[in-house]
Order: sequence, then structure tokens, then C-alpha cells
Amino acid sequence: MSVRKPDVVKNAEERVNSEGGFPAQQQEPPGSTTAMDPVPDHGESSYEGHGKLEGMVALITGGDSGIGRAVAIAYAREGADVALSYMPEEQDDAEDTAGWVEKAGRRVLLLPGDLREEKYARSLPQRTVDELGGLDVVVNNAAFQYARDEEFEQVATDRIDRTFTTNLTAMFWITQESLPHLGERSSIINTSSIQAFEPSDTLIDYAATKAAINNFTVNMAAHLGERGIRVNAVCPGPIWTPLQPATQDAEKLEQFGGDTPLGRAGQPAECAPAYVFLASPADASYVSGTVLGVTGGKPIF
Repeated sequence: MSVRKPDVVKNAEERVNSEGGFPAQQQEPPGSTTAMDPVPDHGESSYEGHGKLEGMVALITGGDSGIGRAVAIAYAREGADVALSYMPEEQDDAEDTAGWVEKAGRRVLLLPGDLREEKYARSLPQRTVDELGGLDVVVNNAAFQYARDEEFEQVATDRIDRTFTTNLTAMFWITQESLPHLGERSSIINTSSIQAFEPSDTLIDYAATKAAINNFTVNMAAHLGERGIRVNAVCPGPIWTPLQPATQDAEKLEQFGGDTPLGRAGQPAECAPAYVFLASPADASYVSGTVLGVTGGKPIF
């Protein structure tokens, strides 16, 4: 008996080469979606909503592209209004994402800025509440990595600071400022990485932050459980986003994702359902302190 593959899976398989990767290409950080070959699938033509987040408000950092864009599209189609945080140089990508949210009939708030600036990061939850009327889901998704070959001894302090502040410190700031607005049925969802479990030697700083995010997730779930706030993380494997051509050597992309059991990299659209599940007060009402893997078969234990 043959089983029909979902469109998102067929699209993902059609986008990879025979070795599981993509054409060699390179950009400068933070990267552009439209400049990628092929352009990632964020669920624009495949994600169907079922009202799981009706009437809710979500704040998504790194919401302009990649996994953040896929989550924004899915949340909007599930009935949520969405606030998007992103770097100012990512404005074009953010406006594209906003267009998809609006097509779903939901409100969108664009919040450009650099998460390394504490005042900006801390302002995001209150600005979301002021403009969209509340806050129910916080998705700490923004991240920085740099994987072009260099010796560990050559890794500069400013790169270490950028990685830790963007990936980890800003998450503390945003979570602290979100808590006064969250309550029963609310949730915090952090983006981890397979790098927390299988760290690459070119991503020592990035992998360290992702391992810390796992720990933060479990600790916060215990801390906030009595308030009815659920805290979880999604752990993506190799996913085709602008971060890849913007931070990896061009030739490495030709095998990107080929070492997974499924033999290919994932698309952002394949991550979005995990974020929807964890945000849903009905589907994930008893799920907290969990790291949910979307890794193409790579183990996270």
C-alpha cells in the first residue's frame, strides 16, 4: 500500500541534492531569505490551521525568517495575533512574513532592533501587550552562530559576546519582562538545537548556549509550574534557513543535513507544528519541561 506524502515533505525532498544538501552559496550575516537557492519552505502553501490558538497573542523573536517565519505563519493560521522581533537589516524579510500573517486575517506587530541591547529586548513584551492587547505565548527563537572554519584560539571576544547575548542573555531579559503578563494557559517556548547534544567543533560557543537553553527550560518549567505557565523547548536539527549560507562555508552546504538518518536537512515548515503543539492550551496542557526534537532522526538523549 502506498502512502501519500504530505506536500511539505515532498517539497523538502525535491529541494535537496543527491547528497542531502544544497548548492554552494554564501551570504553575510544575518542573511536574506530571497537570496537563498532554493528559497526555504515556511508552510506558505502547506500549513492549514485548525483554530488551536484562537484569540491568543504571541511574541516571536527572530520572527522575520527561517523557523520564526514558519511559526508566525502557523500561529496566524491557528488564530493568533503575532509580534515579530528581528534585526533592522532584516526588514524586507520581516515585511514578507507580516504579509503572510495579515493574509491569515490576523494582526501583526513589527519590532525591529538588536536583542543585544537590553533596553530594546526588555521592551518587547510590554510593547506587544500595548499594541496587541495581551501576551499568551513567548517564543525565544532568535539566535546567532558563526561556523566558518577558524581555530578555537582565534575566536574573538566580540563574537563570543554576540553569540551568548543574542542566544541566552536576551532570553533571560525577555522572559523576565514577560512574566507579569503571563498566567494560566500561557507558555514559553525556547529554541534549542541538536548542537546541544552533538556539538560541532566549529560551533563551540553556539552549542554551549543551546545546552544552557535546555537547562533554562527545565528550571523555568519547575519555577513557573505553580503559576500554570508551561515552559518547553523545540530542538531542531539541520534546518534550511538564512543562518546557514550566512554563517557556514559555501561548500559545506552541499552536504548540509545529509548525515541525518532521514538523509536531508529539514525545512522551517517542518518545525512549525512542534511550536503549535507546545503553544496549544488544549493539546499540550500537561506538557512542560520538555525538549521536543525535530532533528531528522538524530537522538536528543
